[in-house]
Amino acid sequence: MEQDIKQCLETLRSGGLILYPTDTIWGIGCDATNPDAVRRVYELKQRSDSKALIVLLHNEAMLDHYVVDVPEMARELLDVAVNPLTIVYEGAYNLAPNLMGENDSVGIRVPHDEFAQTLCRRFGKPIVSTSANISGAASPKCFAEIDERVKAGVDYVVKYRQTDTKKASASNIILLRSDGTFKILR
Repeated sequence: MEQDIKQCLETLRSGGLILYPTDTIWGIGCDATNPDAVRRVYELKQRSDSKALIVLLHNEAMLDHYVVDVPEMARELLDVAVNPLTIVYEGAYNLAPNLMGENDSVGIRVPHDEFAQTLCRRFGKPIVSTSANISGAASPKCFAEIDERVKAGVDYVVKYRQTDTKKASASNIILLRSDGTFKILR
């Protein structure tokens, strides 16, 4: 795992793309503050850049560095969530502009697995985590289901957990508006 972390950090710092395991499904990742790297993710996925991407943060305290006003309800939801939870916040900043959606919104998750948690902590900035699939195709449930075009399109493929056959699922997603209203998206 340590060698994979080191190689991921080098790749992220140089503006490259990684294919890596998260607390949910395998993800395509890059430095979420680098617009050129984010553009490459959209190109690889063959996805419109009008759809925002999810990012991972090391911990909840980092939210204040990337969201103008974090609603108290978000912190409460994160405290009680049993399953991985991505919250879509309005008013994101300090991120690549092409990463964000309408109202400068962005989906953020704090992962709880060892690999993604360590990678986020050591990178010190948000990391994109979008499903490792071509847009419109099913999200892969394990490494073996990832399209070869995705594997070939990244700069580094993590070796850790490639042989894990446990079928993973995506996170729950909640849109949390600045006025306190919310909508369950997934």
